[in-house]
Amino acid sequence: MSGESSTKSGMQDSSAFISDIVLRTEGLTKTFSGFTAVKNLDLNIKRGSVHALIGPNGAGKTTVFNLLTSFIHPTAGKIYFNDENITSMAPAEVARRGLVRSFQISAVFPNLTVLNNVRIALQRPKGLATQWWRSEKILDRLDERCMELIDSVGLNKYQDSLAAELSYGRKRALEFATTLALDPEVLLLDEPMAGMGREDIGRIASLIKAVSNGRTVVMVEHNLSVVADLCDCVTVLQRGEILAAGSYQEVSNNPAVREAYLGTDHE
Repeated sequence: MSGESSTKSGMQDSSAFISDIVLRTEGLTKTFSGFTAVKNLDLNIKRGSVHALIGPNGAGKTTVFNLLTSFIHPTAGKIYFNDENITSMAPAEVARRGLVRSFQISAVFPNLTVLNNVRIALQRPKGLATQWWRSEKILDRLDERCMELIDSVGLNKYQDSLAAELSYGRKRALEFATTLALDPEVLLLDEPMAGMGREDIGRIASLIKAVSNGRTVVMVEHNLSVVADLCDCVTVLQRGEILAAGSYQEVSNNPAVREAYLGTDHE
């Protein structure tokens, strides 16, 4: 009986581990014309965590992002989201399952207001994106949720402003709102602090912390102070392979990481 109980306990522990990992890869490899950008990557993203991918330029971070969201497909290996194999799925299908990314460059409609940008984003999960025959009254029903999203990113004062009139940091905040309109379970952020001044960095860091409540965030980021403040786990890439993984303190104290990315003490 004790052996049977132990076996059942082991099975439960294994099941609990799988359910705790929302996104994982097995042997993920991507080769471009003989150049291996990502090599045999085994990545585990814990559900509900903020997980950073860092590394020097050319380490393969953006390639990993493109693989995870099916913008490119791997040469070898597999990708699992909620333990479902999504390796060969189209990007739109991956997004519909709740794995949604933002980009380094803000992707909003510059000649539309903040409200209308978010409204358009909301139409897709509501099934209204291609239903052009729907009345304006039907679309007005989206406005309450629009305002909730706009308020959540601190843009309530700018709801009637054109996106083109916003500062760079506020455009990125608007992009967060349009991304959150898709109700992602996992949000992938590609260098969210790129090109920002100190004030905007603080605003967006606070926003990331807020939107991570109840969802998983995976981010590529070069600003290590932001990574240290926000991230539960850090994976360091070098030449497409995992050099180290753990908390920020653990990886920053790793001699191999210091030499490859953070710099050695004598530099």
